[in-house]
Amino acid sequence: MQRRPNTLVVAIVVGVVALIVGVWWGGHPKSLPGFARDAFVQDDVAVRAEVMKDIEESFYKKVSDKQLEQASLKGMVQSLHDRFSDYFTPSEAKVFKQSLSGKFEGVGMAVDSRDTKQGLKVSKVYGGSPASRGGIHAGDVIVAVDGNSIVGQSADVSTAKIRGPAGTKVTLTVKSGSGTRTVALERRQINLPLVEGKIVKRGGVKLAHVRLGAFDQGASTQLRAEIDKEIKAGAKGIVFDLRGNPGGDLAEGVLVSSIFLPKGDLVVSTRGRTSPEQKLHAVGDPISSKIPVVTLVDGNSASAAEITTGALRDNDRAVVVGQKTFGKGVFQTVEDLSNGGILKITAGLYYLPKGENLGGHGIVPDVKAKDNPKTKRDEALPVALRVLQSQLR
Repeated sequence: MQRRPNTLVVAIVVGVVALIVGVWWGGHPKSLPGFARDAFVQDDVAVRAEVMKDIEESFYKKVSDKQLEQASLKGMVQSLHDRFSDYFTPSEAKVFKQSLSGKFEGVGMAVDSRDTKQGLKVSKVYGGSPASRGGIHAGDVIVAVDGNSIVGQSADVSTAKIRGPAGTKVTLTVKSGSGTRTVALERRQINLPLVEGKIVKRGGVKLAHVRLGAFDQGASTQLRAEIDKEIKAGAKGIVFDLRGNPGGDLAEGVLVSSIFLPKGDLVVSTRGRTSPEQKLHAVGDPISSKIPVVTLVDGNSASAAEITTGALRDNDRAVVVGQKTFGKGVFQTVEDLSNGGILKITAGLYYLPKGENLGGHGIVPDVKAKDNPKTKRDEALPVALRVLQSQLR
């Protein structure tokens, strides 16, 4: 004789199972059946629409749908609390792409991107630029663009707001020792050479001072051409100047490192949460190993500039002179979005040849040297030249 199951016990068991499954699905919405997932997603969309509608109808200032939509996308990325991840609106994306191509239309100044909690600190103003004519100096802090605060925003987003088509105007709120003032500037095409080089004589010996401004596309080709020119002119050693270099394309970082390192030397390895470890090696055809190299860096040498500096140091190819570098131990991917915007998101960490990750601490130079931006003289370069000259003995 079969006994009928206790209805109450069955109900409790079913309820517990449903609860567990519900909790799991709540954290894994992509695993929901299509009909259920659509229902939940529709609920989220409905709530979002309610919030937008209430803001539009009740907020004391007029706000457009487009403005709210862009703010919600920025909010998602900001919730990651990662200063290197950003969402760029379609208008910001156009300017950001300029920086990737190495072409600039703006006001002609460089900024310190290490700490933006108080605003954008100006690290250099280029002579004859709109910023220079407007009386902006190194050490000034930009706190607002066109009346809108940029305090706490990432350097990439803030500089995208300052840049813009040549001939257009931008208003900057500037804090300096004399107080706060507003400066109206007209943007223009800024032609900054990616690579600069010259011969410097020390004790009758010719040394090359070669500076790389960024790791933009084609940087390695231009750099190799300049270095070959200086060697042909009789340079016996090279000061490779990466001060103020914010980095750029990782592939260019490997190619630039390959100018100095023999084929097969490890340049950098990368690891991501969803991608396996990748090791990147020098590709060959370096300059003679008999030509000594000193890498000159500062606190704004970041990303690919640090990768190259670390690769040359760890492979015993260069002495590092200057100040501690930025300390960016992560890399980003950049994705074009269907609305014309861009998502730049941190995808993983990179490690120097000896296994060091630079996140938060940077490369400490072998020899310290610091330039004073308020003087016309370059106080750090002579130190680098002296160290280079000592390598020739």
